[in-house]
Amino acid sequence: MPATGPAAGQAGAAAAAGKGSPAPAWARKSTLVLLIALLALAVFGTTTQTWINVTLDANQAGAAQDALEVQGSKAATTVTALALVALAGGLAAAIAGRIARWIITAIIVLASAGIVAAAATVLANPLAAAQGSIAEATGVTGSQAQVAVTAMPVLAVVAGCLLALAAFAIVPAGRHWKARTRYDAPAAGSPATAGPVDEIDSWDRLSRGDDPT
Repeated sequence: MPATGPAAGQAGAAAAAGKGSPAPAWARKSTLVLLIALLALAVFGTTTQTWINVTLDANQAGAAQDALEVQGSKAATTVTALALVALAGGLAAAIAGRIARWIITAIIVLASAGIVAAAATVLANPLAAAQGSIAEATGVTGSQAQVAVTAMPVLAVVAGCLLALAAFAIVPAGRHWKARTRYDAPAAGSPATAGPVDEIDSWDRLSRGDDPT
């Protein structure tokens, strides 16, 4: 006989609570992971462009070369590597557990801080950042030259700051993400423990000697 009255109301409320509310747009896994990936790729993309335009002394160039374009990968060598680290971290966050997401957040934030610091260093002293390329072109270290900074280092700083903000959103957004393994499964007694979360959980249970069927 179906339950009626207060008992039925309590059962309905419990079922509604078990379903949970949908995640807000900013907290969706696909949205946040895509945002982090795009920002990391944007930082990487700036390093393939010219960061510093150098006007050399024709006497120093020795080969009638009076202009030099320094790419970001040479002006700030660490930015390229840190952008790839942030990209890998963002992709890993999509399959990471609750504790791992904290670690990934810290890694991406540190990578973002390194990106901003390296790009800001170029903006503060572009001549020093271009010395390696100048020495390669002229064969003389410590040369003096006229330098002009492009917009690329500024874009790297902006993208790095946005990347850090997106990383900070991983932890609160992860509360809305569906659990992928038994380590993220809800506590015992909740409706979600009635069956395996996915195929991975089924294999985990079989490895422990449990029959998920």
